[in-house]
Amino acid sequence: MHGVTSLQSTTGFGELLRVRRERVGLTQQVLADHATLSVRAIRDMESGRVQRPRQETVRLLADALRLEGQHRSSFEAAARRQALVEEPRDEPTAPPVARGAIVGRELEVEVLTDALAVHGDRLVTVAGLGGVGKTRLVLEVARRLHLASRWSVRWIDCGRQSVAGLARTIGGRPTLLVLDGADAGVDTALLDELFHRCPGLRVLITARVPQPLPGGQVIPLAPLPTPGPELDHDPVALAEVGAVRLLLSHLRRLRPGFRLEPEEAPAVASICRQLDGLPGALELVAGWSTVLSPRQLVARLTDGPFHLAPPPAGFGGRADVGAALGAALDRLTLGQRDLLERLAATPGDWSGEDAVELSGRPPQECLAAVHELLASGLIRSVPARDGVRFTVLNLCRRLCGPGVYAELAAAS
Repeated sequence: MHGVTSLQSTTGFGELLRVRRERVGLTQQVLADHATLSVRAIRDMESGRVQRPRQETVRLLADALRLEGQHRSSFEAAARRQALVEEPRDEPTAPPVARGAIVGRELEVEVLTDALAVHGDRLVTVAGLGGVGKTRLVLEVARRLHLASRWSVRWIDCGRQSVAGLARTIGGRPTLLVLDGADAGVDTALLDELFHRCPGLRVLITARVPQPLPGGQVIPLAPLPTPGPELDHDPVALAEVGAVRLLLSHLRRLRPGFRLEPEEAPAVASICRQLDGLPGALELVAGWSTVLSPRQLVARLTDGPFHLAPPPAGFGGRADVGAALGAALDRLTLGQRDLLERLAATPGDWSGEDAVELSGRPPQECLAAVHELLASGLIRSVPARDGVRFTVLNLCRRLCGPGVYAELAAAS
């Protein structure tokens, strides 16, 4: 409830309307039909072109969305706040436009947005494995802050651009500076200067391995949740799991009208588990869905998930499935690699204490290694009643198998 409340209190009416509409699974057309409004009216409100929605329009929308109690009050209050907003004289800089809607990251978006807009964090790093969706998550956060709070967004691709001279262009305006792909590190002296000269600045960094930065917060981004075997024959429940939702969105884009039928549900669930819910890997495998059924894709993944090449151009998919994992393994120390291989050979999940016992190393040294493996995205936390527990990614277990990594390295 706290996350919902804070989202409503910091989100503009147009953005709140879009979030509410998508949460109940309505298109703009369907919502317009239910509210007896035009599609253009819905589109103009969500984009912010309509700044002062009429009270009757807000009532019709609340009825169509079936909002009650506190949710309805907050929705109507957001419309009243919108009508009182004084437009600034100069338009804030917008972030880049994402390729499509974000799927399965609702909680992470709210947590990260709150960290910057509500809690006042000025320096946050989102860390995780290549292909886990760091850039897409940050794009959504930047979009929300731009639309809801009218922050300017300065987007820097660290592989191509420099941050030199930014202080003059940012000034004192509320601004989100995104340093995307800062794997080579960040100039801390330059950051200190920017923070000193730009009081309204927030900095959001994406990196595969976080760099320790004074005063900075690190948020490890895990892959999307995957379904347990108990959901394999329940298409309705299966379709609510984050990894499945993302895979289905790709399948429906490439195969319009695709439905999750009971006979294909186990295969879809198996794909998500084998690929650990990694967004980049799910997009890659979905690119082959125009010529292979889910069951055929499962067979291909079972034979060798690291040999599934990207599909032809125009059909989705990114890099080789094993590339990001191989790069992460290369960055490990010998001690971290040894611990990972021991853990990968252990079935099921385990605790920090289990890792210490398995490694035979001093607790502080072993737990530090577990921390690094988590930050690198090679292990993930799992729900547990008796404390924090972890598991090695299924793909990582496969990669740590005898001869697999050496074979891939030789092929590349």
